Amino acid sequence: MKRYLFIISIVVLAISTFSCREDFEFSPSTGSLEFSRDTIYLDTVFTNIGSSTYNLKVYNHSDSDISIPVIQLANGQNSKFRLNVDGMPGKQFYDVELLAKDSMYIFIETTVDITDLTTSETQFLYSDAIEFDTDVNQQKVELITLVQDAVFLYPERADNGSTEYITLGSGENATEIYGFGLDDNELNFTNEKPYVIYGYAAVPENKTLTIDAGARIYFHADSGIIVANDASIQVNGDVSNDTELQENEVIFEGDRLETDYSDVPGQWGTIWLTQGSTNNMFNHATIKNATVGIKMDSNDGSSTPTLTITNSQIHNSANYGLWAQTAHILSENSVYGNAGLTSAYCSLGGIYNFNHCTFANYWGNGYRSYPTVLLDNYLQLEDGTIVAADLQEATFNNCIIYGNNNLEFLVSFIDDVAYNYALNNSLVRFNPFGNVDEDFYDFTNTQYYNNVVLNEDPDFEDTNNSKYAIGDGSAANGLASTTQGATVQDITGATRSSSPDAGAYESQVFEED
Repeated sequence: MKRYLFIISIVVLAISTFSCREDFEFSPSTGSLEFSRDTIYLDTVFTNIGSSTYNLKVYNHSDSDISIPVIQLANGQNSKFRLNVDGMPGKQFYDVELLAKDSMYIFIETTVDITDLTTSETQFLYSDAIEFDTDVNQQKVELITLVQDAVFLYPERADNGSTEYITLGSGENATEIYGFGLDDNELNFTNEKPYVIYGYAAVPENKTLTIDAGARIYFHADSGIIVANDASIQVNGDVSNDTELQENEVIFEGDRLETDYSDVPGQWGTIWLTQGSTNNMFNHATIKNATVGIKMDSNDGSSTPTLTITNSQIHNSANYGLWAQTAHILSENSVYGNAGLTSAYCSLGGIYNFNHCTFANYWGNGYRSYPTVLLDNYLQLEDGTIVAADLQEATFNNCIIYGNNNLEFLVSFIDDVAYNYALNNSLVRFNPFGNVDEDFYDFTNTQYYNNVVLNEDPDFEDTNNSKYAIGDGSAANGLASTTQGATVQDITGATRSSSPDAGAYESQVFEED
């Protein structure tokens, strides 16, 4: 018992001593706070859509415990910004205590309705400031965000609370997808405002979605565009003067505008051209950060391509950049970039012509077991059934097929149906370890391969940032044919030389950093 009494006495003495310390007597701050940043730039937000949460760290480097008389937004309760100070939400805080040599976090968010602002512009720079203290001791941290007005497209919700769905297929094969049909007055996307799509926007039968040069289309998670039977999509981008701004490109991407999301794959679904869709065209389009960039199902049986892709780029797809099944596709001066599986998968036969295209897969988000380009003429179903279709034609003229795997071009065929393919005047990475099927990969066999250069350096500008222009040291320089599959201009609008280069770009001299 004496031992326990002794311990209790020590604890009581310690508490008594601690309570008598004057270390925690807070004195008013004197304007000597320090901050992790003097200005916080919140990424662009769409009107009425909340931003991500940003943080500011506030330091008290002095030897005194201080009390900050007030922390507040300069615009007061009318501010479009929101704060959380030391775990408390609000816009104004009094007598905020901060120990000596300590720090605290302030979290900042914003939601802005552009119609509340005195502007007629479709985008507006909105600013405020966090004020610390008042009068001579006042310190400020500026807050700035760009607000964009937008056209929001989304499924309607009925009075009974049910949400709109669209149905693909019929009978036992019917599939319901969270989405909605575009009305006639929604079938022309202009460049006046960006478009933000929730769910799948469907182009109805016998209708055409036309997208003007410079348009910007943003998709929420699990969203995209579906083009129905006998419907079309026409993307009418144009060459841009500024390759960074891409002012005339049509850009499809996710709706997370923060810098941290600029290269995150799989942020949205796909542009799905369903069986029976027709006369689909993409010119000067950039499609990035999708699960599948373009999914093309079958074709309409026409002698002309069902899908034409020119001067376009598909980058950073979680699964496939282009996934086509029994399709009829013509593509020129286009780039099929990083993908978690395959940059271009031409499956279950079809007709494909790629002229002056660059296929480049330097996927860095994990192991990739598939090649940059994959061709096949059959599909094995889950029950083991084989479905096959003729690969009537798959021609790659003046192309680059490369990446960070050793085998970046692979074919998988069965003899029950036709397979016709050819690589002409192209640079290919094909560096197998061990034996491969010489029937398919005999590069001296002119039935399939003509003037193909293997495993030489394409000299891409910057594979880490999906820049696939080629330098003056590229093995693709002068490799292209001037007749077969030749294009007059490259993807940037530059005129090709009399000895043109393979791939989407004519070579250039890169500026040194």
